[in-house]
Amino acid sequence: MTDTFVAVDGRPLEVRKIKGAGGISTLVFLHEGLGCVQMWRDFPDRLCLQTGSPGLVYSRFGYGASSPAPLPWPLDFHTREAVDVLPRVLDAAGIDDCVLVGHSDGASIGLIYAGLVRDPRVRAVVALAPHVLNEPRCRQQIEAAVDAFERGDLGTRLARYHGDNLDCAFRGWSESWLAQGFESWDIRPCLDAICVPVMAIRGADDPYNTAVHIDSIRALTGIPAEVYELANCAHAPQFEQGERVLELATEFILRS
Repeated sequence: MTDTFVAVDGRPLEVRKIKGAGGISTLVFLHEGLGCVQMWRDFPDRLCLQTGSPGLVYSRFGYGASSPAPLPWPLDFHTREAVDVLPRVLDAAGIDDCVLVGHSDGASIGLIYAGLVRDPRVRAVVALAPHVLNEPRCRQQIEAAVDAFERGDLGTRLARYHGDNLDCAFRGWSESWLAQGFESWDIRPCLDAICVPVMAIRGADDPYNTAVHIDSIRALTGIPAEVYELANCAHAPQFEQGERVLELATEFILRS
């Protein structure tokens, strides 16, 4: 496992590369709205070990040790990350065959990429706690996070991961999701164009969303999707039901 940087449009992007053991597809990990390389913990290493696949974990611009992303972020930042940035990341890392493994916002980015870009390098998508629209309960949770950031210790806890990007990461994420005009954000129209296998996993106790997200993926993706709702699980299935997610994702990736 190595931590390094790649240049995307001349700007350094933090990456972690995981060596494989004979697997064909590189697993490309797309983090959540407040995530980064380090916040995936050891989940990428464990999934790569189980599948034999190499891995690439990266922090999007404005997160972790990557270059900043100037505020305010555009309200279509998910689509821009998918259409404009992700293919350049794959180019810079020399990846020609991959499975996208996304969590939360990262899962949304993976789904948008599969639907809009139709890149032959992408073999499949694993979507953990995906968002396909902006629900009121999601905004309520983000409002609570803003309060914890401004009045509690959330900023201190996040600073260890994002350093100088702390305000960029938190304000970019929260202010975009709460912005007037973002209430109508909805990526369901792009789902029917997805023509690669998709697995979507949601925690039954997820405070950020309801089952409408995985139900939409089940109903609308261009080819049948595998969808699971896990009991005793909230918004981070890869940690809260880690063994089950590893089992499901490994079987799916090896079949794809």
